[in-house]
Amino acid sequence: MEESYPLIGLVTVAYLLAGFVKGVIGMGLPTVAIGVLAVAMTPAQAAAIIIAPAIATNVWQMVAGPDLAMLARRLGPMLAMLCVGAWAGSDILTGGNARQAALGLGLALIAYAVFGLSKIRLALPQRAEIWVGPLVGFATGIVLAATGVFVLPALPYMQAIGLEKDRLVQALGLHFTVSTLVLALVLWSGGAFGLSLATLSLFAIVPAVIGMLIGQRMRGRMEVATFRVWLFVGLLLLGLHLTWRNLL
Repeated sequence: MEESYPLIGLVTVAYLLAGFVKGVIGMGLPTVAIGVLAVAMTPAQAAAIIIAPAIATNVWQMVAGPDLAMLARRLGPMLAMLCVGAWAGSDILTGGNARQAALGLGLALIAYAVFGLSKIRLALPQRAEIWVGPLVGFATGIVLAATGVFVLPALPYMQAIGLEKDRLVQALGLHFTVSTLVLALVLWSGGAFGLSLATLSLFAIVPAVIGMLIGQRMRGRMEVATFRVWLFVGLLLLGLHLTWRNLL
C-alpha cells in the first residue's frame, strides 16, 4: 500500500476518533479504527495499521493495574486457546478474499453493537471458567483471524466472571495486548504486514494518543452512558454498511 496525503488524512481522522472513544469509555480503539478504515481499504490492511497504536495504548493499562499475575493465571487458558483459534483461522484475513473478510467484519461490528446496546450482563460461576474460558478464547481467536476484531466473545466473558472494576480494566488491557500481538503474527505470517503498513501503524500512534488524551479530558464533561449508546449505534450502522456492501 502506497502512502498518500488522502490516506494519511484518513488514518489521522480514524485514530483521533478511535483514541477519543478509548479516552472516554476506556476501550474501543481497535474496533472503531478498523471499522472506519475498512470502508476504504481491506480489513487486513486496516488491521495491520492498528498494531502499534493498540500496543501503545494498552500496555500501560495492562501493567498499571493491581494484580497482573493473578489475571494472567486466571485468563491464561482463554488467551492460550485464543492463539490456537487465531492459528486455525489465519488464512481467512490474509488469504486474499477481502470481500469475505469485510463481510465477517461487518457481522462482527453488528454483533458487538447489539451486545452493547442490549446492556446484557451475564454471570459465570468461577468453577465454570476452567472449560468456558478456553472455548471463548478459541472462538475469539477465530473472529480475530477472520476480521481483525477481538472483542467478541471475550468481552462478555470477562464481564461475566465477576472481576471488580480495576481488575476488569487491567484484564482488558492484558487481553487487548495479547490479542494485538497475535494479530500481528497472523498478518506477518500471511504477508500482510509489510514496511509500508508498519510505517503507517507507527504514525497512527500520534493521533491515537492525542485522541485518547482529549477523550480523557472530556469524560468528566459529558454523559458517558449517552456517548456509549451513540457509539454503538454508529458501529451498528457501520457494520450494516459493510455487510450490505459485501453481500451485493
